[in-house]
Amino acid sequence: MNEPFAHRVLDDWQPPDLGQGRRRRVVVGVVLLVLLGLSLGVAAVATDTLGAGQRWESVLARVDRVLAGPVPDRPTPVTVRVTDPPATEPPPTPAPSTGSPVPSATPTQTPAPTPEPTPAPVRMAVDIRVTEDPGAFFASEIHKDWCTPAGLQMVLALHGRVDTSKDVQNEIARRVGEWEAVSDSRNGKWGPAAMVLALEAYGVPGYEVRAFESRQGALRDSARAIQATGAPVLLLTWRGAHTWVMSGFRADADPTVFRDAHIKGTYILDPWYPRISSIWGRSDPAGAFQDESEMERNFLKWQRPEGRYPDRDGLFITVAPTIAITSPG
Repeated sequence: MNEPFAHRVLDDWQPPDLGQGRRRRVVVGVVLLVLLGLSLGVAAVATDTLGAGQRWESVLARVDRVLAGPVPDRPTPVTVRVTDPPATEPPPTPAPSTGSPVPSATPTQTPAPTPEPTPAPVRMAVDIRVTEDPGAFFASEIHKDWCTPAGLQMVLALHGRVDTSKDVQNEIARRVGEWEAVSDSRNGKWGPAAMVLALEAYGVPGYEVRAFESRQGALRDSARAIQATGAPVLLLTWRGAHTWVMSGFRADADPTVFRDAHIKGTYILDPWYPRISSIWGRSDPAGAFQDESEMERNFLKWQRPEGRYPDRDGLFITVAPTIAITSPG
């Protein structure tokens, strides 16, 4: 019985002889397609098309973390717990009597004049900024998880130590291995203590990590630090996941005079600008004023998912200066 025609056609079919020149063109075409795909991939990463650059950087960061090995367990600057002083000071306690009689004045002695009473301080609103040109010191984070290198860069620029170029930010980010510690960041990289060490390494000593029970306590202390030193403060916002640079504030009274001064808002350099967060919303340009509602929304108590931090959990965290600025930018 004869085979079906379709079977015979399939059995008898042979691939056509393309010839050497045709085969060469096919191979070259395939190679060009591969190279084109690689080029498009590189271009997508370079231009961050559809987030390709950010995803690639995240992959590199994870690889870098694996290659770096475990996070070092080494001493690091401590977190200073600060108790906000009471709003009013109690009157001074009179010195105890020694029992010695007070000598009476002789008729020839002239009583000392009564000193004029010191006038009570006037309570009035204050508006203080460390710079009138915040844009000159602004640096946007190059990658989405580089808020700390960018924040440090801005603080150092305000101290006159670095510029705001991408090269500087890249250098700060690369050096994190010199300062990271497991007690400071359970998942490695940047924690507030590493910020202190980085600032010191770049010639700005005297910053310290502070923890507060209340937001107003943290902001009042930061305002006093700015007034005393002329230097900016780093705020750990978004429950400790993000870094803001506080470059000034508004208050209903001078916080160095009135302990109950209420901080109405802060001037902020946010390295996230000009990005938009799906959680935190649109970022604001350099030096934007963040009112109380914005501070309540962004400056939240420390709560990190990677582990416990007994000296920070449930507290408001700042990195504050203690030494007056010497070379303002």
